[in-house]
Amino acid sequence: MKMGNYYPPFSLRISDELLEKLKTIAFYNKRSTNKEMEFALEKYVQEYENEHGELLL
Repeated sequence: MKMGNYYPPFSLRISDELLEKLKTIAFYNKRSTNKEMEFALEKYVQEYENEHGELLL
């Protein structure tokens, strides 16, 4: 059974330095590191779509 708030797992390889910086930013924003990454990616996609138009799935 699929849960309403379920996202499929996704593995991401990033440098230790970048991960530590993301952890620090997440702490200041009172988010988990995962949610901070999700927020950053959503912002990136939104900026891309603002410049290039909506991406159709």
